[in-house]
Amino acid sequence: MTVYREELSISSFRRFELIDITDKVREVVSRSGIKNGIVHVFVPHATAAIIANEHERGLINDYITLIKELIPPEAHWEHNRIDNNAHAHLAAGIIGPSRSFPLVNGILLRGTWQNIFVVEFDGPRAHRRVVITVIGE
Repeated sequence: MTVYREELSISSFRRFELIDITDKVREVVSRSGIKNGIVHVFVPHATAAIIANEHERGLINDYITLIKELIPPEAHWEHNRIDNNAHAHLAAGIIGPSRSFPLVNGILLRGTWQNIFVVEFDGPRAHRRVVITVIGE
């Protein structure tokens, strides 16, 4: 069994943003040389998350609207007394920092409409890390 890990650096430009990293993940998978296994995508940040969903502008906007409605940034969250980003921590904690995908015959398996996104809840940020680990043979 082989383990290959690579780290990406991405930037966000808005407070709430979905950043499509699908092509970058596929490039890492290709460089790994691994044909069959698991691809794990992880963002080591407390105010960002990883999702797999359709890359369609309306859905992206809907996703941001939903998060703002479920976890309003302007609510009286206790953590806001420290740095005014409790909503970002809560959303990231609910959605989660990682997703795993099967790798079969060198192909990253996803649904027809599934792209891989970093979800930014506390931007803009000049530097967000994304760790991609490919495990297999």
